[in-house]
Amino acid sequence: MGKCKICGKESPLISSFLGLCLECIRNRPEEALPLAKKAHALSRSRFGLVPEVPKGGGVKCKFCGNECEIHEGSKGYCGLVGNEKGKMLRDRELIATYYYDPHPTNCVAEWACPASGIGYPEYSMCKGIEYGYNNLAVFCIGCSFDCLFCQNWHFREDIAVKPKVDDEEFLDAISENTTCICFFGGDPTPQLDKITRICKKAEGKNRVLRFCLETDGNANPKLLGNFAEIGLRSGGNIKFDLKFWNEYLNIAITGVSNKNTYENFRRMERFYKQRKEIPFLTASTLMVPGYTDDKEVKGIASFIASIDEEIPYSLLAFYPHFDMRDLPLTKREDALRFQRIAKEEGLKNVRIGNVHLLA
Repeated sequence: MGKCKICGKESPLISSFLGLCLECIRNRPEEALPLAKKAHALSRSRFGLVPEVPKGGGVKCKFCGNECEIHEGSKGYCGLVGNEKGKMLRDRELIATYYYDPHPTNCVAEWACPASGIGYPEYSMCKGIEYGYNNLAVFCIGCSFDCLFCQNWHFREDIAVKPKVDDEEFLDAISENTTCICFFGGDPTPQLDKITRICKKAEGKNRVLRFCLETDGNANPKLLGNFAEIGLRSGGNIKFDLKFWNEYLNIAITGVSNKNTYENFRRMERFYKQRKEIPFLTASTLMVPGYTDDKEVKGIASFIASIDEEIPYSLLAFYPHFDMRDLPLTKREDALRFQRIAKEEGLKNVRIGNVHLLA
């Protein structure tokens, strides 16, 4: 049972760690956001991460949309970039781990991907599911957001270790049965330049080798465009996690604005229109009880539909985790209502994911 520090409301749909209700975040941001800022600072301090996106001088990093201004002796928001004596410190190698995920995978975009058989023979090995083949799943350490409900929060511990994968090791990891490589995390955005470099080296290694991203979308627009070009021609896709529609809500729960995310999503329209039959662009939203409501889904769905009504959209059931682990599972009735709302806004390809978690 959480309690809002502003209005005093108590509810199981209020995160006790955040201590803010949806209404106060939306309607009283001048009071809510400073309190949310403190919650994020507390959460990040456990992992030695800077409390907020650094601004106000220092080395400027442009590898993601945060554009941190890193002070001497400190690090950027992602934890991967530092400032030592006025010089930027950043590893050349990709900071990541990887494993083989047999098809069909649990990828959010799986239902609209050549791994399910669409795009044969150019982008797929067979007319149906690519049984016997695998996805090289690359878990990128670091993130440009700080979601309090993070499902993969353990990457924060790995930042201190910084597992490095040099280009040759990565290329050697691509087996003859690998048909796609998906970069997720954490989030790929702070390392998109490295990812694109590696993908260019890997092009043509197998007859079918798709390159995909699962991302919060808070990328450097130019770097995202560079990846989009290689992802498009490989048969891959970019899945945007559109967490919230309201900017105050996004800041309160992820620590960062969502303006750059939505601008980048719209920028991807030109790539999407080049290959609509095998969707290059997909979106998803985690249905967080107490914070994802009808207004949020309506706003997100309307935005997606304004670009193209055929863009696949997944509504994902929530599992209590990390600092918001006291929230309940998503209710089935809410998920079905959100799906109906998304369709009413014009979207034609809407599905509910993680259905086994619905209460």
